[in-house]
Amino acid sequence: MKNKMLVALSLLLISSVAIGACQPLTPVEAASAVDDASDVKVVVQVDEASNADATDLGYGNNFGDEMGNQVPAFSVGEISQDEIEGLVFMREEEKLARDVYLTLYEEWGLRPFSNIAASEQKHTDAIKSLLETYGIDDPVTDDTIGVFANEDLQALNDQLVEMGSISLVDALKVGAAIEEIDILDLIENLAGTEEANIEWVYGNLLSGSENHLRAFVSQLEAQTGESYAPQYLSQEAYDAIMSTASGKGNGQGQNGQGQGRGQGQGGGRGRR
Repeated sequence: MKNKMLVALSLLLISSVAIGACQPLTPVEAASAVDDASDVKVVVQVDEASNADATDLGYGNNFGDEMGNQVPAFSVGEISQDEIEGLVFMREEEKLARDVYLTLYEEWGLRPFSNIAASEQKHTDAIKSLLETYGIDDPVTDDTIGVFANEDLQALNDQLVEMGSISLVDALKVGAAIEEIDILDLIENLAGTEEANIEWVYGNLLSGSENHLRAFVSQLEAQTGESYAPQYLSQEAYDAIMSTASGKGNGQGQNGQGQGRGQGQGGGRGRR
């Protein structure tokens, strides 16, 4: 999982070429408050400010995939070392997305970078809550933008920012690439766990990442007038994501590649 992101994005940077199981579980009643304008369920009040100017993304008010900083009230079981390592890596991977987008917003002033960065903050906070729930040390001991405990992610952050600073088009390509890889990592993590709390959070993050990918592609195609070609997702999986309106809930239907979205309509998760 982590090698996939690091290797794939490293190839993107080296080339410097234009980037042409079961139904999701519903939290128990005490933790199931839903924001109808959001694409994920929330367990704390949504920060309305982070959904401001959502229409800049081309997906109306359905962009807000904010998550609270808590996890649902499912029972807590034992998890494997692979699941632990996945959570630790995803905590910083989501932080990397946030940090890169905040930096590129400062560079280009394009509102979607700011909006999506706010969403990524909710994502990394959700993973942090899982770490706390399962008694796992948080790798983020310094939440400064652009600072990472994982040396590979530190180098990758620096490279992505450098690439995204070349032009606005390059910045949008960086955003789309990050979201494609995030989707693949989340699919792999979902395939490797049966722990309800983890499945719920990963499923919501997956829905959010699909929204983010649609947003970046919409902006990129508006800037260039050209169709975006997926670099890491299969064409079939990419087409499925792009043909679906901004998702709500955390329905997944992965079979290694494709994703089911919407109100829990996805099929069972395929294991690889």
